[in-house]
Amino acid sequence: MQNIRELNYDAVETHFLNMGEKKFRAKQVWEWLWQKHAHSFSDMTNLSKDLRLKLETDFTLPALRVDATQHSEDGTLKSRFRTHDNHLVEGVLIPTEMRKTACVSSQIGCSLSCKFCATGYMERKRNLTFDEIYDEVVLLNQQSEKVYQQKLTNIVFMGMGEPLLNYSNVLKAIERISAEDGLFMSPKRITVSTAGVAKQIKKLGDDKVRFKLALSLHAPTDAKRNEIMPINETNNIKALIEALNYFYKQTGNEITFEYILFKNLNDSEKDADDLVKIYRQVPADLINIIEYNPIDNFRFTKPEEEATDAFMSYLEKNKVNARLRRSRGKDIDAACGQLANKG
Repeated sequence: MQNIRELNYDAVETHFLNMGEKKFRAKQVWEWLWQKHAHSFSDMTNLSKDLRLKLETDFTLPALRVDATQHSEDGTLKSRFRTHDNHLVEGVLIPTEMRKTACVSSQIGCSLSCKFCATGYMERKRNLTFDEIYDEVVLLNQQSEKVYQQKLTNIVFMGMGEPLLNYSNVLKAIERISAEDGLFMSPKRITVSTAGVAKQIKKLGDDKVRFKLALSLHAPTDAKRNEIMPINETNNIKALIEALNYFYKQTGNEITFEYILFKNLNDSEKDADDLVKIYRQVPADLINIIEYNPIDNFRFTKPEEEATDAFMSYLEKNKVNARLRRSRGKDIDAACGQLANKG
């Protein structure tokens, strides 16, 4: 049976006409699917019981459900979601005074094996479908409204998986999230983060996407990046610089670099200088310097405060727009790089 959310509006309308139903039924169902967020046909209370049973016979409605939620001392909420076929995937609600940000996943597990990321040690089971990604955002938004009495302000694709290796589902999910008959969120409030798939970064440019892009750089030379991010062996820094410039030329959208500091690996003044050189080759708005969050398998640790301060000072002295991002949700393994379905 077909998942009803895979149909566009016209196909839903045609289905109802073929059933001998009125056209307006399509509008009612469409609203239940994308605006009232029904997770079963029985939720669609303005349809007759017979019609709901017919829909159940003709279609499936596989929806994501919250399996467990953990609350951090700092207000961060981590949710473990269960898919219709019993896989688990995590999403995080990160609250600040000004923003309520949903950090969402795009894959169940990951195939890139970045050495500092807990998800990288998990097997990639499958891609999330566009409607499952949509459900993640809906469920995190409902939590935000319930706990903080505020809707989400931002979405970041920085959870489990590599978004650009699930390209069509991620783009289709963002299309629904930003659609007027969906969540109607501005694409300018959505950031897709990639470990660096040069070919797909260029494709984003060709597709004239309207969301922001973040590159997880984490090391300023190929030798060091190869050590912690195997993807660099096929997508080196030179190729990524070229792809980011192409993306910017095509879209004019904001680009940021993400850079986790690791003690004695990428935190020296020489590393800072190499990072400045990369920054100057790309029209990047910002470098987010991120605190390293320990995971079970990784041998590195975070630098001492003085080393972090010296690194930040060097960037500032060289007129780099850099921000030190303090980690949220560390006590519940919800911080950057820690998602591994432990909840």
